[in-house]
Formats: sequence, structure tokens, C-alpha cells
Amino acid sequence: QPLVSSSKWLQLHGLKRNKLSLPQILSQIGFQHRRDYVTTLGKLVASRYADGLFPQYTRAQDGSVYNLTAKKEVILHFVDCLMGAIELYKQRMEWLTSESRQIFGVIQEQCIVIVLDFGAVAPTEFDLCRDALSMVLVEQVTQIAKFNLIRAAQDLMKWQQKSAPVSEHTVESAVTWLWKLDHMTAASHTSSAEALLEAMSDEAVSS
Repeated sequence: QPLVSSSKWLQLHGLKRNKLSLPQILSQIGFQHRRDYVTTLGKLVASRYADGLFPQYTRAQDGSVYNLTAKKEVILHFVDCLMGAIELYKQRMEWLTSESRQIFGVIQEQCIVIVLDFGAVAPTEFDLCRDALSMVLVEQVTQIAKFNLIRAAQDLMKWQQKSAPVSEHTVESAVTWLWKLDHMTAASHTSSAEALLEAMSDEAVSS
């Protein structure tokens, strides 16, 4: 799936976009039961001509009443459409909460620098971090334009001096560089901040 935000995804696949929100459906399968102000009585009066003629639905949100006039086939059509929408939403949620997106979310920028700050993690945790980073490089970075990796340390370690164009070769090179990193390296209390500043100094990277 393309790396798009949920808001953009909803613009294409949301209920409103496909005329499947509750108000939109109600307007297609019935009409609103009106209440009008009668001057001579000095109060709101609801029409009564539809009472008993149509099934009625009351919206909990605002208390408005709709008289339902659609045939069963039309309502079943909306049921099918809504079931399809539910299935699509489930697929989107499964995609959002799987693989590298569990940790990194959905990368939407076209140029990124990933700052690696492993601290004093145990060897097994160090490998888990590198597994996760390898996953995001292969699954998501391959779909953007440029990237770089910087490791926070007393002497900063950079995969490239500046962000490099994404290609099969550069992603493979970055993964190889990642797995050649030593578990422990000298660090200072300013290493993390210095690595972030170095990442932001790349003109191609947006904050």
C-alpha cells in the first residue's frame, strides 16, 4: 500500500467520500420528519401525516426523526456497502499495526535521516533494534526519495555524508552498514543532541 496518512486515506475511502455516513444514507432511504414553528400557536409543531405510514428512525445525535420510505432491496444494498467498508477499515488497521509501521508509523516525508541512539542496550536488544531498522528500510524507505543514517556517539558515525537517493543498491548498502556497527561505542552526554543537529543540517531534510 502507498505510504499515505490516515486522513488522506479517509479522503479516498471514508464513509463520507462514498456517501455512506448515517446522514447521507438516511437522506437516500427516507425523508426527515419536520417540526415547524406555528405562529398562531406560538410553538414548534411536528407534522403528523406520516405517523403510522412509514417506519421511523430517530437519530440519537440530535433527536431528528426520519421516515423510511426505501424498499428492502435498497436498504440491503447499503448493508452490503457498509460491510465492504468495514472490511476495508479492518485491512487498513491491520496494515497500520503490522511490521515496521508498529514502531515507526507511516513515513510520509520524501527525505529522512534516521538517528540511531542505542545507548547501553544489551546485545540481544541491539540486534532487535537493527532488525526493526532493517525492516523499515526495506518496507518504507524504498518508497521515498532520499535517506541517511547517523549513529549518536562521541565520534558521530554516518552512513553517508549527505542524504543519498533511494535505490535497491543504497538500501542494501545501508542495511549492510547497520549490521557492521559495533555493539558498544564511546558516547558523551551530548551525543544524541549532536546527532540530531547533524541530521537537521542536511538541507534536503524537512524538520
